[in-house]
Amino acid sequence: MIRKYIGNKEFYKKVLVITLPILVQQIITNFVSLIDNIMVGQIGTEQMSGVAIVNQLIFVFNVCIFGGISGAGIFTAQFFGKGDHKGVRSTFRAKVIIVLLMTALCIGLFLTLDDELISLYLHQGQDNLDLEATLMYGKEYMKIMLLQLPLFALTQAYAGTLRETGKTVPPMLGGMAAVVTNVVLDYALIFGIEALGIPAMGIRGAAVATVVSRFCEFTVVVLWTHFNKAKNKFIEGAYRSFRIPKELMGGILRKGFPLMINEVLWSTGQAVLTGCYATRGLEAVSALNISSTVSNLFFCAFFAFGSAISIIVGQLLGAGELERAKDEDRKLIFTTVVVCVIIGTAMAFLSPLFPQIYNTTDTVKRIATECLFISSVMMPFHGFIHTAYFTLRSGGKTVVTFLFDSVYVWVVLIVAAFTLSRFTNLDVVKMYAIVQSLDILKCVVGYILVKKGVWVNNLVEDKPAV
Repeated sequence: MIRKYIGNKEFYKKVLVITLPILVQQIITNFVSLIDNIMVGQIGTEQMSGVAIVNQLIFVFNVCIFGGISGAGIFTAQFFGKGDHKGVRSTFRAKVIIVLLMTALCIGLFLTLDDELISLYLHQGQDNLDLEATLMYGKEYMKIMLLQLPLFALTQAYAGTLRETGKTVPPMLGGMAAVVTNVVLDYALIFGIEALGIPAMGIRGAAVATVVSRFCEFTVVVLWTHFNKAKNKFIEGAYRSFRIPKELMGGILRKGFPLMINEVLWSTGQAVLTGCYATRGLEAVSALNISSTVSNLFFCAFFAFGSAISIIVGQLLGAGELERAKDEDRKLIFTTVVVCVIIGTAMAFLSPLFPQIYNTTDTVKRIATECLFISSVMMPFHGFIHTAYFTLRSGGKTVVTFLFDSVYVWVVLIVAAFTLSRFTNLDVVKMYAIVQSLDILKCVVGYILVKKGVWVNNLVEDKPAV
């Protein structure tokens, strides 16, 4: 029975080749986010809270970009599996158009409603932190951070296409370049280096460092793509025109729109959940910022396996190898859960240590430690949910993923969090534990959907590419 969940040596070698570069990039990126978070945390709790709130809002943008290109990405992987490079080129063009439109819309929204959006998270708690100062720091940080949004968006259009065509190393190298730049500039610009005449810029320095690092990542990924046209046939003539066949564009929009709406609703749902927790005071915002930043470092494991599923399973479906796609997907999901049990255990033991690094109040450290422990317990469940989501998505079941993902967040998690925050006196840790535990039900739903095989579909068998 257990043997059907375990692959052979060749299977794990293939998974490692695809997953390792993605995993390395994500570990490095999240480790730098942790370092960045710690550096800002040394300045003060209000500064850290202002930055955390803005990063939560920008996280919504980042996930929306991911959702915007995901529909085209499904076709990219399957076109590549079919050996249709013209089809890949058309999907790349669609991604560029989508991300540029979304970026313009989001920048306009952030510039117009910065006060209102940041103020949603400002509630007084037991430590009597300065809410006005937090708002000021947040606005200051946001204005600079808006400069990196177009760079991030276009990088995702390129990097997503490279990964979906099996080239995971170049995006990793771009991420590493960004990470090194960010770490060096963070220290220099946040705290200043008097000997070099570099002034201390505080949170403005953190924002500038992020913008420059995004530019470095963009440069590495784009230049590698264009200088290696023999390996990236989709880029030949990609900008000669932006013509995309109507039938293909219609398919991308039909599959992509539910995914985009899903990511918009899911990411805004996460922001609303944070807003519910924030009713317990600014300490809750700071603590959850610490907890999520540390957790994301450990969560890289199932993030990478989710990407591997979208690549491996998507290409097998496009090649018409449906039974093999089901077999390898089952093994990938099982491997992910086992890895998450091991890493989650390590995270549980280490959870009391990370919050002590921050220059913040004892209340914030205590809440962060307890939320980290809850996240470690839930890690195997979240790993299964993540891989189930990418399994459903790889076969183009975007309406199902919409119901499975964002609808569940809004109908179950947010209703629970809102009810607990407005009609009970539970502290933020108990609220967080109850809301997190509701994802166990989502695992049951995901298991049923994956086992039924509703996602086993070849979308590009007769799809015109030019």
